[in-house]
Amino acid sequence: MKLRMPAFPDRLRSEIDKLTAAADVSALAGDAGRLSSRYRHESGCGKRLLTEEREALAYAAVRMPATFGAVAKALDYALDAVDFVPKTVLDIGAGTGAAGWAAESLINLDSLVCLEREAVMLRLGQKLMRNSGIPVLENAVWRQADLTGGALAEEADLVLASYVLNELNAAERNKAVEKLWRAAAKMLLVIEPGTPQGYRNLLQARALLTGAGAFVAAPCPHDGICPLAAGDWCHFSCRVARSKLHRRLKNAAMGYEDEKFSYMAFVRQVPAQRTARIIRPPVAGKAGIELTLCTTGGIVRKVVKKGSPEYAEIRKKEWGRTDGMSAPAR
Repeated sequence: MKLRMPAFPDRLRSEIDKLTAAADVSALAGDAGRLSSRYRHESGCGKRLLTEEREALAYAAVRMPATFGAVAKALDYALDAVDFVPKTVLDIGAGTGAAGWAAESLINLDSLVCLEREAVMLRLGQKLMRNSGIPVLENAVWRQADLTGGALAEEADLVLASYVLNELNAAERNKAVEKLWRAAAKMLLVIEPGTPQGYRNLLQARALLTGAGAFVAAPCPHDGICPLAAGDWCHFSCRVARSKLHRRLKNAAMGYEDEKFSYMAFVRQVPAQRTARIIRPPVAGKAGIELTLCTTGGIVRKVVKKGSPEYAEIRKKEWGRTDGMSAPAR
């Protein structure tokens, strides 16, 4: 069993800092800015967004902490809803390995396989894991593979696909989702940017997979049609600490950033827990705490008054958690 919501690993941050020490910081900052622009404006067009060694290093410095945080939080939420703990993980579109590090930080894994299309990302991710001092990461299998290519040969208890669907064009997404699901023995966890388009990608995957017999473990407490009004979208947030290098590369004054993400976890059996989920930040007032909940009956706004039996428990709840009792320890 691991601690809940781990911080970005010191060993990983130190290794990234070591690799960037000899690099031209101004050039890395330029790479980081161009990468951010590409991911904002060119994602979903089927374009290759990163192909150079220095770009991979810039990506690791500015995007690995946010990806680690989003995957760790989404996986923590998803595991709360099921009665099993996956032991094998397949990370598809692994990038430089942030999702694998996040999974290892939460679960005592037996094995990890990372598939990545871009050779420069694969080489850097493999190097970071091999210097981790963590056996399952040091022994992780890395293979160059394109999700839009042939069938996936690998299978695992848990398949991770973080920020992958947004890199595909519309014609590629359904085929990719089908491949991801076939590879998942127990759970498929898909994380996308916390944007309207990211959520639309997830709804498309949801419709396809629930139609094929999958169940949604999280964040939805049901498999029915999303009850959110048109133009609204379901997303969550994690706060990510920035290192000095991170701040320099992003020309940022704040020592942290908030990563908005959307996610869905799909499983092959009815989830063990399906309770209302807090889908907006709780609002504390003089009378109590107001919650916006997604329930089996739709979107509900609930005020928990001060002095009520459940107030002490609810005031500890965060955006993204269920409103029931605390989840059991793993």
